[in-house]
Amino acid sequence: MTDALDITWRLLAVFVAFLLLPLIVGQAEHKVMAHMQGRLGPMSAGGFHGWAQLVADGVKFAQKEDIVPAGADRRVFRIAPAVALLPYLLVLVAIPVGPGDAVGRPLDAGLFYVLAMMGVGVLGSLMGGWASANKYSLLGGVRTAAQLLAYELPMLLSAASVAMAAGTVSLVGILDGFQWWWVPWQIAGALVFFTAGLAELHRPPFDMPVADSEIIFGAYTEYTGLRFALFLLAEYAGIVVLCALTAVLFLGGWHGPVGSGWFWTLLKTALLAFVVIWLRVSFPRLREDQLQKFAWTVLVPLALAQIALTGVVKVVVS
Repeated sequence: MTDALDITWRLLAVFVAFLLLPLIVGQAEHKVMAHMQGRLGPMSAGGFHGWAQLVADGVKFAQKEDIVPAGADRRVFRIAPAVALLPYLLVLVAIPVGPGDAVGRPLDAGLFYVLAMMGVGVLGSLMGGWASANKYSLLGGVRTAAQLLAYELPMLLSAASVAMAAGTVSLVGILDGFQWWWVPWQIAGALVFFTAGLAELHRPPFDMPVADSEIIFGAYTEYTGLRFALFLLAEYAGIVVLCALTAVLFLGGWHGPVGSGWFWTLLKTALLAFVVIWLRVSFPRLREDQLQKFAWTVLVPLALAQIALTGVVKVVVS
């Protein structure tokens, strides 16, 4: 009975974090972009530092009519936002935040699990694009599929180098075996993993599937109201998941320069989320050919080199 109650409380904590953290990231994006680009609305809406901007956005989405195109596959069209969002909740369940029991559900194959679930989330965009009966949405969905195929490989390879270093695919086991000298050794893998994750989330400069100047808004063109908001929430939930995984795999997670605890995991996740927002403001969108070339000629070779280096270091150390 005690174990069941403990698991229930941990899963409830994960669910609350899943509801709050993406909203915090969304609000932070409003504020950071407002300061970097001099946007008045997010800095002044509602008074003190634009505190009401997120509330206004939520009311706006709730008031919009839920429209389903006449030629759409109605069932697939309606479930696509849930398919895009829910996998990130399932990923958060397996990410350890602190030492001991500070994880929703520890898994022996946690690394395989989280990477598989992140791949499922991209299917929501593909389903939405196909079901919308709109050529621009379909084109956005096809670009999503092409981008997933290109960037999934370097992401998996870079994560594999960490599993090789730790000798386990358990996220808790990876953190238990973490050493600070791993950070410079695995830095190339960290850059590959983080960059490939941005591409899978369609974040700038890898936002070709939602290029508004070319294909209106990609797979989300026909979505309105709360269904469109769910796609946006899935993007912010994906940012939280990507940053938390990068912190756990490559930056030591709960290990800090002074002591250890959940504070360090959240701090590293927040700093990486700031980098995600900073990149959006700083870099222009890549062309489709540039995007594919970058994956296959830069990220994949770097990830393979990281695995080779990991193998050499493991042999030398052992």
